[in-house]
Amino acid sequence: MRFVLSKALAGLLVSGAVLAIAACGSSKSSSTTSSAGTASTGGSSSSSSGKTIDIYSDLPLTGAVTAQTVPALNGEKLALKQAGNKAGQWTVNFISLNDATATSPTNYDLNVCQANARKAATDPKAVYLIGPFNSGCAEVEIPITNQAGLAQVSPANTYPGLTTNDPGTSSGEPAKYYPTGKRTYLRIVPRDTIQGQAGLVAMKQEGCTRVAVTDDKTPYGVGLATQIQLHGKAYGITVTGVTPVDPTSPNFRSYASSVKASGANCVYTAFNPPGEVEMVKDINSAIPTAKIFGGDGVCSGGETNPSKGGFPASIAPLFFCTVATQGLTTYPGGKAFLAAYKSAYGVSDPDPYSIYGYEDMKLALTTIAKLGAQGDSKSAVVAALFATQNYAGAIGTYGFDKNGDTTLKSYGLYKVGSDGNPLFFKTITVS
Repeated sequence: MRFVLSKALAGLLVSGAVLAIAACGSSKSSSTTSSAGTASTGGSSSSSSGKTIDIYSDLPLTGAVTAQTVPALNGEKLALKQAGNKAGQWTVNFISLNDATATSPTNYDLNVCQANARKAATDPKAVYLIGPFNSGCAEVEIPITNQAGLAQVSPANTYPGLTTNDPGTSSGEPAKYYPTGKRTYLRIVPRDTIQGQAGLVAMKQEGCTRVAVTDDKTPYGVGLATQIQLHGKAYGITVTGVTPVDPTSPNFRSYASSVKASGANCVYTAFNPPGEVEMVKDINSAIPTAKIFGGDGVCSGGETNPSKGGFPASIAPLFFCTVATQGLTTYPGGKAFLAAYKSAYGVSDPDPYSIYGYEDMKLALTTIAKLGAQGDSKSAVVAALFATQNYAGAIGTYGFDKNGDTTLKSYGLYKVGSDGNPLFFKTITVS
């Protein structure tokens, strides 16, 4: 999910991240102070027995994206609470970091992402980092955690270049993120190579024949738009054009006019917040009947719910979006999770990313517990994660390939529900 970063800038920051960790010594982690982002702790504090390990979480906890990230964090805490703050013989000290700031122009701050990654990477007791939420943040974090040999598992990143050189990725990807030459990063959501094709299936099923595509110039947006362009013909769809735009523009009327002139009956927006709301409004104003599709970057109440600053309810019947998450009750562990989440937080229908935060933490605890006395070994945890196959988790049975990608290949298609928030419509599986 999510990139708000130019490719050139990303390359510079990745290089800086690698140098920074090389020059950074080891320091003891603290659950009560934070030099990067906002730190908070769920679980127990450090123990003098030496049987304590640290698990970190790094998510943007400021801004509209909190509609997804706060439930994800709650899911992480729920899994840890259910385990009694333990992973086998190990007591878990949980440190939650915030990679956004009040002045961040996007969902996250790159400098904070780097600082948070260093905090986890230089903690001798850290064995697992959950996150980040945004792929742009992952670009600068992975080289840091990779040099430290720290397992990093994202519940949301979908940009292909983090793990593969699929079409739409940048030169040097993914090797440039792994300075040690060994993989330490994994994700439990399918990458955008699959999401793009799921979007095409959805558009075909909804009667789209001519589709205009726009992206926000970020690797996430460009990568997703590339998938639509590459595979459109195979799904019987004509892509009228791919137009990069500045997502911070005050309006997109000029672009909307060009879409109308192209004869497109649908629009695919490969976007992140901010920008999506104005884009949708301007497209609808120019072409009132056009169906508008987007990826996981815009599939939240912050975009679809007028009460949360989203687009008007009148546009809701025309909007669709894809997310790796599906209806929570469709997952093997969904009903039990929902009951536990409601008991813990009083919310009966949390954002679907809640179960991915939960799953990420459960995977960490299960993996570490199985390692027994080696549960505090960074290298052992990484090796065990990459060896994972046929793991029966709350979101289904899955494993990881050599790149760190999940074997799951389904995306959920969402409409806008009566409450203004995304509502699961159906599952789309890409073969």
